[in-house]
Amino acid sequence: MIRKTALALLLAAAGVNAHAALSAGDIAFTAFNADEDGLSFVALASIEANTAIYFSDNEWSGAAFNTGESYNKWTSGNVAVAAGTVIRLSAYDKTTLSASVGTLSRETVSGSSNWGIANSNETIYAYLGSNASTPTTFLAAITNGSFSVDGSLIGTGLTEGVNAIRLNANAPSATPDYAEYTGSRTGEANFGSYLPALANPSNWMVDTTNGSYASAVPDTTAFTVTTVPEPKNYAMFLAGIGLMGFMARRRSR
Repeated sequence: MIRKTALALLLAAAGVNAHAALSAGDIAFTAFNADEDGLSFVALASIEANTAIYFSDNEWSGAAFNTGESYNKWTSGNVAVAAGTVIRLSAYDKTTLSASVGTLSRETVSGSSNWGIANSNETIYAYLGSNASTPTTFLAAITNGSFSVDGSLIGTGLTEGVNAIRLNANAPSATPDYAEYTGSRTGEANFGSYLPALANPSNWMVDTTNGSYASAVPDTTAFTVTTVPEPKNYAMFLAGIGLMGFMARRRSR
């Protein structure tokens, strides 16, 4: 009985990373396409099976979303999504929505009927929530306009250049309808170390000429790391090992 209890604690400790709640910066956008009405994002931490992440282009006021645009929900599916995986979401404004991993579905919320992604003055938020219009944890944000005009980062816990990206930061007068991350996807020691590059528009190909990208397919190559990531709660993992050792010694006396 003692051995089973100790083993259960150890396994629980080892699994903390796989089942930890996501937080700001645990995903990051990798593509924005207003012509095709699609997005891509990378998991910078493992995403538990059956996790739901909401996406909205309604403007956040600092306390709540306004109305008039859309809410979508991406669900990871029955298997956990490994850190480094890039997920493409497409056909936002179509009858049948598409996701390269998991499932993308439309959330019907009163006052929301504009399902497309605008080629200017558009901000999209990714977040966890008790429902689509009630966020509890903001994960990432992307804008082709301004976070101070086309929505807000107040009250989100997000910061431009850290875990939120303004695509036209290097060309404020531009209104990009397409942008894609072109920076490195290899060489970092951990997945979180990619976040500064992902939040820097200098590492993106940003269209400023209103080109046609309706058929563009973003790069979904996975991100990789040079070391195996440790569990988020590594101290608990070590405590579990110590507990097993203590129980074994006690039993052998």
